[in-house]
Amino acid sequence: MFWDNSVALLLQIFMTIYVFGNPEIENDSLPLKILPELQKKFPEIKFEIKDPNEEWEIPEELTIIDTVLGIEEIKVFEDLKNFSKAPTVSLHDFDAYSNLRYLEKLGRLKKIKIIGIPPMISQEKAIEEITAIIKL
Repeated sequence: MFWDNSVALLLQIFMTIYVFGNPEIENDSLPLKILPELQKKFPEIKFEIKDPNEEWEIPEELTIIDTVLGIEEIKVFEDLKNFSKAPTVSLHDFDAYSNLRYLEKLGRLKKIKIIGIPPMISQEKAIEEITAIIKL
């Protein structure tokens, strides 16, 4: 048991989570609103606000928190296959999806985890559920 907890803590120490969002658009701002609380709960994790339209370094295992349209509750996506250009289930910011697909085609995107937040969930529930996901 000690080993499992130590390995999990060690992984969190070296973990970086990219956070996408737009403070100017209400239904795309939740990831940014909950960020300060997540930083308090996980000081060992490096959270970085990223603009999906800009270039950034891609870690071996990319973890992103972003608003996702078409979902009712927080969901973890382990690939891009569930996303489409159609509004049924898509990353809120189409540019994020386009950029990630491009990186995938170039072979630069090895492993991805997207923690998708529905736009209408409460901040409290988002923090609670994302905290549980990160602790896994």
